[in-house]
Amino acid sequence: MKNLLNLRNKTIYFDKYLFISISLLSIMGLVFLYSASQANTVVVFKQSIFVLFGLLLMFFLSQPDPNFYKSNSLMFFGISIVLIVLTLLIGKEANGAKRWLDFGFFTLQSSEIIKITLPVFLAGYLYDKKLPISLLNTFITLIVILIIVNLVRIQPDLGTSLVILMSGIYILFLAGLSWKFIGFSSIAFILSLPFFWNNFLEPFQQQRILTLLDPSADPYGTGWNITQSKIAIGSGGLQGKGYQMGSQAHLDFLPETETDFIFSVIAEEFGFIGVCLLLTVFIFILLRCLYLALNARDRFCRLTIGGLSLIFLSTVLINLSMVVGIIPVVGMPLPFISKGGSSLLSFYIAFGIIISMASHKKLMQK
Repeated sequence: MKNLLNLRNKTIYFDKYLFISISLLSIMGLVFLYSASQANTVVVFKQSIFVLFGLLLMFFLSQPDPNFYKSNSLMFFGISIVLIVLTLLIGKEANGAKRWLDFGFFTLQSSEIIKITLPVFLAGYLYDKKLPISLLNTFITLIVILIIVNLVRIQPDLGTSLVILMSGIYILFLAGLSWKFIGFSSIAFILSLPFFWNNFLEPFQQQRILTLLDPSADPYGTGWNITQSKIAIGSGGLQGKGYQMGSQAHLDFLPETETDFIFSVIAEEFGFIGVCLLLTVFIFILLRCLYLALNARDRFCRLTIGGLSLIFLSTVLINLSMVVGIIPVVGMPLPFISKGGSSLLSFYIAFGIIISMASHKKLMQK
């Protein structure tokens, strides 16, 4: 497959497989959103603007050489930290949470940006370290990760803070973290769960976990969302009820149909067959990213592609696990499908960087 296109003697860096599959996924998202939003053309139009801008942004970010991202990773990371701090200080508050910066024409969720800049920064820091990664570099990396995770957690935003935590851990693992350290850390984490429960989780977050264990305890209160989601998914059957014919969504039984629970709408209206087609596109993107990571030109590119791809995978799995009741409801959109400009653009940025890492090859040295 040729990654390069020549346009008037100018080299254009491009990956047609990722571009076509992500464009297809974005169009599918607009179709699903039209139904999930009760045929709200304003919502779909705004999302369309983000999709068009995001595709252009992805193409633009795929053009610089990976060395550009490596040399400027600290600057990008620093800017995203400033945005996080500004969000805590002057951010827009909604439902008791400060997660957004209001620019008038656009509301930015700053945590969506740092979940991309953090792994790129860590890849730039760890790519030339000896294997296995030393304890000093491991602890430095973990301190950076935990500081960022805590800044997002106190907004509060448990879902995104978990993704940020995983994004940092992925890079550390891919960079060559010792298995002994992984084993010791896993045991320490399990033993510390009671401490985290009592000191880091808000009461509503604790309630979400308790609801997961027994949704029937309060079916008309805290258990309503997950109960209705399961009903919607199960009622879709093999072929679904038909486009815009889902009773759970269109009779307002199912909450957050445009964002967190849009997969439940898809399952109800398109059934098992429709869900399989959607998941096939997700799987194809992930397999393509795996191929690109294995064939990247150097360790920095492999770390970056691997880390950003795993963030994409984790976000998909968290959303799917959430709507079927495997994990608590944490407020996680489905990439390229759910409504939301910041989340959508963050993944276009991620895949623009991935294409840059994959399509630029080093010249053969004599």
